[in-house]
Amino acid sequence: MSEKLKKRQPKIVVIGGGTGLPVILKGLRDKDVDITAVVTVADDGGSSGILRNYINVVPPGDIRNVLAALSQWSDLELDIFQYRFDSSDQFFAGHAIGNLIIAALSEMKSGVFEAVQELSQMMKVRGHVYPAANEPLVLNAEFTDGTKIKGESEITAAHKAIKRVWVTPADYQDGHVAQAVPEVINAIMDADQIVLGPGSLFTSILPNLMIKNVGQAVCDTSAEVVYICNIMTQKGETDQFTDADHVRILDEHLGRHFVDTVLVNSQPVPEDYMDFQRWNELSQPVKHDFAGLREQETRVISTNFLQLRDNGAFHDSAKVVAELLNRLHQARD
Repeated sequence: MSEKLKKRQPKIVVIGGGTGLPVILKGLRDKDVDITAVVTVADDGGSSGILRNYINVVPPGDIRNVLAALSQWSDLELDIFQYRFDSSDQFFAGHAIGNLIIAALSEMKSGVFEAVQELSQMMKVRGHVYPAANEPLVLNAEFTDGTKIKGESEITAAHKAIKRVWVTPADYQDGHVAQAVPEVINAIMDADQIVLGPGSLFTSILPNLMIKNVGQAVCDTSAEVVYICNIMTQKGETDQFTDADHVRILDEHLGRHFVDTVLVNSQPVPEDYMDFQRWNELSQPVKHDFAGLREQETRVISTNFLQLRDNGAFHDSAKVVAELLNRLHQARD
């Protein structure tokens, strides 16, 4: 590693969406690293989906949560930004104030990318938040029975084994291919470490990698690519999956082996702790297949990454971030 590289802040690009991404970003926020979050724009559920359908904006929910995770606003300012109107407010029911702000700025700035950059400055965001594309994308899936379906929420609700996923622009026309803006590609190519997840394999991580120039950049970058494997399988997505299955699916979608390191939780989840009614999208702990991971020439870091709270199993942000920083330091020595 060059002396010039050792003197500058290491650059980490975290790619994903859903609830797992902000947890890791919040842990990285106050570390001595240059953070870029690349966030999926294929969500079509909840408030995000309603806004997307009415005014054709990139779904703002995942972006909102990432902005909040990296913001240095006060607790009160963040509470207002994250406030979601309750069901008695018929017109605003279910909408988060932050979603409405992002939608408004997207119209004012003629696109979500510039809107998020403007909002990042307002919110004193530490790092960079980049939507994976500057337009809404549609997630498509083919199931193992040969049937196909469109829409992230529809795919998840189908509860069928997924063979592959891909993305298309919401305003699809022949020849129009989804592309990330240059800032996203430059960040990936200039990174010291690429972090995938934690998050839903088919609906949070792969929608980003299926944007052609994003997937190509992740394969071409000299940065170490680290996959944070889920602790629990997800119904209708990764039922019965091992950790090796997760990596295999990633490699198959990009057509080559590109995951250098996988973080695997080794701490058992107590059988009587999980509330599967509350966390009804979860199924069972991800099984370990270390031989399968070795066959894929993937470095395995297996340790206790588990945090038990609210009768659910989550990644312990502090432990995951400590391991990511350890990998960075080893790579720079």
